[in-house]
Amino acid sequence: MATGRGGRWSVVGTALITGPTAGIGQEIARELSARGHHLILVSRDAIRLQELADELGDAEVLPADLSDQQARLPVEKAARDVDWLVNNAGYGITESFLESTVEQEQALLDVLVTSVMRLTHAALPGMVERGHGRILNVSSVAGWVPFGTYSAAKAWVTVFSEGLAAATPKDVHVTALCPGFTRTEFHERAAMDISGPGWMWLDAERVARQGVKDCDKGTVLSVPSNRYQALSLVARHAPRSLLRQVAKGRER
Repeated sequence: MATGRGGRWSVVGTALITGPTAGIGQEIARELSARGHHLILVSRDAIRLQELADELGDAEVLPADLSDQQARLPVEKAARDVDWLVNNAGYGITESFLESTVEQEQALLDVLVTSVMRLTHAALPGMVERGHGRILNVSSVAGWVPFGTYSAAKAWVTVFSEGLAAATPKDVHVTALCPGFTRTEFHERAAMDISGPGWMWLDAERVARQGVKDCDKGTVLSVPSNRYQALSLVARHAPRSLLRQVAKGRER
């Protein structure tokens, strides 16, 4: 079934969303549910997944730890037949690379990079064959600044999305959603300092709505809010030596 979206037409079908139990992922789930999509919700937290599925109605749960290769296999299988894939699952490590364990770093890469690659690889061929599809990869403006392994992983997600967007057919859209600081459980779960001026913080519902809208119309880089669009432009064109100095000062 197809429905009009601001002068465009989008196929309403099945959407697989990772990390939908809070924050941006949860708001994306609500947005796609409101558009009429059947949802497949993926997270480690089976209880919160079921609560969200009960709230939204036309949804099924698929509990899985995306850092575990075997646990991820059923998710990859489910991704083969979806019309929307939202790679949102993620978290941060509070310790620096010198203080963290290699197991922590590997798990981070498995969720933020390997899972994104493998689920996209599973979903994309079917989308191309059917002639339609949407892949929304939740990245971050952090991917344009050298702030440790989280930033490095998000840089990969952004460039990966850009490369795929250039190679996919007309009605298969790949978008990297690159928000700035957004009020979610992300920082609380990672025990991160969330101090800072109020203007820096974005609303998760607005970020999600913008990301879905931009992906539907084929925008490759979705940066919510004028302020972060300006800041990301500066970060992308500033001398790398200057950004490294900023990062060095941040670690002190």
